[in-house]
Amino acid sequence: MTDDLAKRHCKPCEGGVEPLRLGQTKELLRALHDDWVLSQDGLEISRRFSFPAYSRTLGFANAVAWIAITEGHHPVLTVSYGSCDVSYTTHAIDGLSDNDFICAAKIDRLVAGGRTD
Repeated sequence: MTDDLAKRHCKPCEGGVEPLRLGQTKELLRALHDDWVLSQDGLEISRRFSFPAYSRTLGFANAVAWIAITEGHHPVLTVSYGSCDVSYTTHAIDGLSDNDFICAAKIDRLVAGGRTD
């Protein structure tokens, strides 16, 4: 299912739709790498990516930024020397949307060495 999500593209979300329900969120979360976690309030998914050098961390952060720009859906990135934390939520609906999971799947594919388009 990760491949199915990674092949999809984000749709603009300006509000007016309901956030995903917990059951939908848990179903989509199962399609992602096991390291993605759901926040306690159910409004965000996040994952930490570790790297052996700062240059690799920055390279990854730039690749994630490219996905964000291409998809028009932007995560919170926290860049440290050997890690980058990626968090997704859809602010316009105060919760999670399909877009969050589509982008997370694209990042999973990126890390696995596959195409993100």
